Amino acid sequence: MRGRTVKLVKMGAMVAISVALVYLIHFPIFPAVAFLEYDPADIPILIGTFAFGPLAGLALTVVTSVIQGLTVSSGSGLYGILMHVIATGVLVIVSGSIYGRKKTKNMAVVSLLCGMAAMAVVMMGANIVITPLFMGVSAEAVWSLMPFIVGFNLIKAGINGGVTFILYKRIANFLRR
Repeated sequence: MRGRTVKLVKMGAMVAISVALVYLIHFPIFPAVAFLEYDPADIPILIGTFAFGPLAGLALTVVTSVIQGLTVSSGSGLYGILMHVIATGVLVIVSGSIYGRKKTKNMAVVSLLCGMAAMAVVMMGANIVITPLFMGVSAEAVWSLMPFIVGFNLIKAGINGGVTFILYKRIANFLRR
């Protein structure tokens, strides 16, 4: 029982750090599509995923997305929450599932690259289907922005994955205690 409580507290801390990071750091990567903002929220989520597994990572994603969507990113509303859950959910499920099989540095790189690619591909479909429903734009208009959308997702996941790779081993022992 104590072990589960400690794990929940650590996961709660990861959520708090994630939300604080979004509040403190967010900026557009491509000025032409300034609504696509980079934020480092996925770093604590990925660290939690590597420490506790892909289902824990998905739980961190959902909780962080809802809190973030109701507070620091409230302007994006349900659309922002949904897109964050999908994007980061794919990233953590793929990365966490691969890394969980063999926890080595090489496997961490492979898992993060696979997660990054999966996130970019899934978000192409999610943007084509979901964005028109929420934003009142045509699928063709969204498709015309696809190079930016794919680039954004690859850059965001790449930066967050790279930082996670650098930080994880330094933090892992604390999280596993």
